[in-house]
Amino acid sequence: MNKIKTLVVAFLLISFASFAQSNDQPLKIGYTNVEYILLQMPESKQIESELKTHSTQLESQLKTKYAEYESKLQAYEKGAATMDKVVRDDKEKELMTLNNSIQEFQRSAQSSLQQKEKSLVDPVIGKIDQAIKEVRVENGYTYIISNQALLAGPEDGDISPLVLKKLGVDPAKAQQTTEPAATKPAATTTPAKPTTTKKKNK
Repeated sequence: MNKIKTLVVAFLLISFASFAQSNDQPLKIGYTNVEYILLQMPESKQIESELKTHSTQLESQLKTKYAEYESKLQAYEKGAATMDKVVRDDKEKELMTLNNSIQEFQRSAQSSLQQKEKSLVDPVIGKIDQAIKEVRVENGYTYIISNQALLAGPEDGDISPLVLKKLGVDPAKAQQTTEPAATKPAATTTPAKPTTTKKKNK
Protein backbone atom coordinates (compact mmCIF):
# COMPACT_ATOMS: atom_id res chain seq x y z
CA MET A 1 0.00 0.00 0.00
CA ASN A 2 2.96 2.27 -0.48
CA LYS A 3 1.12 4.46 -3.00
CA ILE A 4 -2.24 4.73 -1.25
CA LYS A 5 -1.50 8.30 -0.21
CA THR A 6 -0.80 9.31 -3.80
CA LEU A 7 -3.93 7.55 -5.02
CA VAL A 8 -6.02 9.24 -2.35
CA VAL A 9 -4.70 12.71 -3.17
CA ALA A 10 -5.30 12.15 -6.88
CA PHE A 11 -8.80 10.94 -6.15
CA LEU A 12 -9.52 13.98 -4.01
CA LEU A 13 -8.47 16.32 -6.80
CA ILE A 14 -10.70 14.53 -9.30
CA SER A 15 -13.72 13.38 -7.33
CA PHE A 16 -14.26 15.60 -4.29
CA ALA A 17 -15.82 18.51 -6.14
CA SER A 18 -17.54 21.18 -4.06
CA PHE A 19 -21.27 20.96 -3.51
CA ALA A 20 -22.48 24.54 -2.99
CA GLN A 21 -25.80 25.15 -1.32
CA SER A 22 -28.13 28.07 -2.03
CA ASN A 23 -26.90 31.48 -0.94
CA ASP A 24 -29.59 31.91 1.73
CA GLN A 25 -28.07 29.14 3.85
CA PRO A 26 -25.06 29.67 6.14
CA LEU A 27 -21.64 28.47 5.00
CA LYS A 28 -20.68 25.23 6.76
CA ILE A 29 -17.33 23.60 6.05
CA GLY A 30 -16.27 20.15 7.17
CA TYR A 31 -13.06 18.23 6.68
CA THR A 32 -11.82 14.67 6.77
CA ASN A 33 -8.84 12.46 5.97
CA VAL A 34 -9.61 9.80 3.37
CA GLU A 35 -6.39 7.91 3.99
CA TYR A 36 -7.20 7.68 7.71
CA ILE A 37 -10.71 6.42 6.97
CA LEU A 38 -9.38 3.86 4.49
CA LEU A 39 -6.95 2.47 7.05
CA GLN A 40 -9.77 1.98 9.58
CA MET A 41 -11.85 -0.09 7.18
CA PRO A 42 -11.70 -3.91 7.26
CA GLU A 43 -10.83 -3.90 3.56
CA SER A 44 -7.50 -2.27 4.38
CA LYS A 45 -5.95 -5.41 5.84
CA GLN A 46 -7.24 -7.49 2.95
CA ILE A 47 -5.70 -5.07 0.46
CA GLU A 48 -2.36 -5.20 2.25
CA SER A 49 -2.46 -9.00 2.35
CA GLU A 50 -3.28 -9.36 -1.35
CA LEU A 51 -0.57 -6.89 -2.35
CA LYS A 52 1.98 -8.75 -0.23
CA THR A 53 0.99 -12.07 -1.82
CA HIS A 54 1.19 -10.61 -5.32
CA SER A 55 4.57 -9.03 -4.61
CA THR A 56 5.92 -12.29 -3.17
CA GLN A 57 4.84 -14.18 -6.29
CA LEU A 58 6.60 -11.68 -8.53
CA GLU A 59 9.77 -11.81 -6.44
CA SER A 60 9.75 -15.61 -6.59
CA GLN A 61 9.49 -15.56 -10.38
CA LEU A 62 12.30 -13.02 -10.61
CA LYS A 63 14.56 -15.10 -8.34
CA THR A 64 13.97 -18.13 -10.57
CA LYS A 65 14.93 -16.16 -13.66
CA TYR A 66 18.00 -14.71 -11.99
CA ALA A 67 19.11 -18.13 -10.70
CA GLU A 68 18.93 -19.48 -14.25
CA TYR A 69 20.99 -16.55 -15.50
CA GLU A 70 23.62 -16.98 -12.78
CA SER A 71 23.90 -20.71 -13.43
CA LYS A 72 24.43 -20.24 -17.16
CA LEU A 73 26.80 -17.32 -16.62
CA GLN A 74 29.00 -19.40 -14.31
CA ALA A 75 29.02 -22.29 -16.77
CA TYR A 76 29.97 -19.90 -19.56
CA GLU A 77 32.79 -18.27 -17.59
CA LYS A 78 34.14 -21.68 -16.61
CA GLY A 79 34.27 -23.05 -20.14
CA ALA A 80 34.59 -19.96 -22.35
CA ALA A 81 38.32 -20.35 -22.89
CA THR A 82 37.92 -23.78 -24.45
CA MET A 83 34.75 -23.11 -26.42
CA ASP A 84 34.61 -22.97 -30.18
CA LYS A 85 33.86 -19.42 -31.39
CA VAL A 86 30.44 -20.40 -32.72
CA VAL A 87 29.49 -22.03 -29.40
CA ARG A 88 30.89 -19.13 -27.41
CA ASP A 89 28.96 -16.59 -29.48
CA ASP A 90 25.79 -18.62 -29.04
CA LYS A 91 26.26 -18.75 -25.25
CA GLU A 92 26.85 -15.01 -25.10
CA LYS A 93 23.72 -14.38 -27.12
CA GLU A 94 21.74 -16.62 -24.79
CA LEU A 95 23.04 -14.75 -21.73
CA MET A 96 22.18 -11.42 -23.29
CA THR A 97 18.65 -12.64 -24.04
CA LEU A 98 18.21 -13.80 -20.44
CA ASN A 99 19.55 -10.48 -19.17
CA ASN A 100 17.07 -8.54 -21.30
CA SER A 101 14.26 -10.85 -20.20
CA ILE A 102 15.00 -10.16 -16.54
CA GLN A 103 15.02 -6.41 -17.07
CA GLU A 104 11.72 -6.58 -18.94
CA PHE A 105 10.21 -8.71 -16.18
CA GLN A 106 11.27 -6.13 -13.59
CA ARG A 107 9.48 -3.39 -15.51
CA SER A 108 6.31 -5.43 -16.04
CA ALA A 109 6.31 -6.58 -12.39
CA GLN A 110 6.38 -2.99 -11.15
CA SER A 111 3.49 -2.11 -13.45
CA SER A 112 1.57 -5.21 -12.41
CA LEU A 113 1.93 -4.34 -8.73
CA GLN A 114 0.72 -0.79 -9.33
CA GLN A 115 -2.29 -1.99 -11.32
CA LYS A 116 -3.12 -4.57 -8.64
CA GLU A 117 -3.00 -1.89 -5.96
CA LYS A 118 -5.20 0.45 -7.96
CA SER A 119 -7.77 -2.27 -8.67
CA LEU A 120 -8.01 -3.05 -4.94
CA VAL A 121 -7.99 0.51 -3.61
CA ASP A 122 -10.24 2.29 -6.12
CA PRO A 123 -13.50 0.49 -5.17
CA VAL A 124 -12.93 1.27 -1.48
CA ILE A 125 -12.15 4.91 -2.24
CA GLY A 126 -15.40 4.99 -4.20
CA LYS A 127 -17.32 3.80 -1.13
CA ILE A 128 -15.66 6.46 1.01
CA ASP A 129 -16.45 9.13 -1.56
CA GLN A 130 -20.14 8.16 -1.55
CA ALA A 131 -20.24 8.14 2.25
CA ILE A 132 -18.67 11.60 2.41
CA LYS A 133 -21.25 12.96 -0.03
CA GLU A 134 -24.08 11.47 2.01
CA VAL A 135 -22.69 12.86 5.27
CA ARG A 136 -22.38 16.29 3.65
CA VAL A 137 -26.03 16.33 2.61
CA GLU A 138 -27.39 14.81 5.84
CA ASN A 139 -25.49 17.26 8.04
CA GLY A 140 -25.89 20.40 5.99
CA TYR A 141 -22.27 20.99 5.03
CA THR A 142 -21.57 23.35 2.16
CA TYR A 143 -18.10 21.99 1.48
CA ILE A 144 -16.06 18.99 2.58
CA ILE A 145 -12.31 19.42 2.19
CA SER A 146 -9.29 17.25 2.87
CA ASN A 147 -7.60 18.01 6.18
CA GLN A 148 -4.31 17.71 4.28
CA ALA A 149 -5.10 21.19 2.95
CA LEU A 150 -6.33 22.47 6.33
CA LEU A 151 -4.02 24.60 8.46
CA ALA A 152 -6.44 25.07 11.36
CA GLY A 153 -10.06 24.46 12.20
CA PRO A 154 -12.55 23.48 14.92
CA GLU A 155 -12.65 19.88 16.07
CA ASP A 156 -16.37 19.67 15.39
CA GLY A 157 -15.61 20.26 11.71
CA ASP A 158 -14.00 16.83 11.42
CA ILE A 159 -16.58 14.54 9.80
CA SER A 160 -14.37 11.43 9.87
CA PRO A 161 -16.38 9.79 12.71
CA LEU A 162 -19.62 10.38 10.78
CA VAL A 163 -18.13 8.89 7.60
CA LEU A 164 -16.82 5.86 9.48
CA LYS A 165 -20.24 5.32 11.04
CA LYS A 166 -21.83 5.60 7.59
CA LEU A 167 -19.41 2.92 6.35
CA GLY A 168 -20.28 0.61 9.24
CA VAL A 169 -17.05 1.16 11.17
CA ASP A 170 -17.41 1.95 14.88
CA PRO A 171 -15.82 5.41 15.32
CA ALA A 172 -15.16 4.66 19.01
CA LYS A 173 -12.93 1.73 18.08
CA ALA A 174 -11.20 3.47 15.19
CA GLN A 175 -7.78 4.68 16.27
CA GLN A 176 -5.28 6.70 14.29
CA THR A 177 -3.37 4.17 12.22
CA THR A 178 0.01 4.76 10.68
CA GLU A 179 0.43 3.82 7.05
CA PRO A 180 1.51 0.19 6.62
CA ALA A 181 5.05 -0.49 5.55
CA ALA A 182 5.45 -0.09 1.82
CA THR A 183 4.91 -3.24 -0.14
CA LYS A 184 8.14 -4.02 -1.81
CA PRO A 185 8.01 -4.44 -5.57
CA ALA A 186 9.86 -7.27 -7.18
CA ALA A 187 13.58 -6.85 -6.73
CA THR A 188 15.21 -4.56 -9.24
CA THR A 189 18.72 -5.93 -9.29
CA THR A 190 19.94 -6.07 -12.85
CA PRO A 191 22.19 -9.01 -13.72
CA ALA A 192 25.70 -8.16 -14.71
CA LYS A 193 26.36 -8.62 -18.37
CA PRO A 194 29.01 -11.22 -19.17
CA THR A 195 32.37 -9.58 -19.67
CA THR A 196 34.57 -11.75 -21.79
CA THR A 197 37.68 -11.51 -23.86
CA LYS A 198 37.10 -13.45 -27.01
CA LYS A 199 39.84 -15.78 -28.02
CA LYS A 200 40.84 -15.42 -31.64
CA ASN A 201 40.52 -18.50 -33.80
CA LYS A 202 43.75 -19.60 -35.25
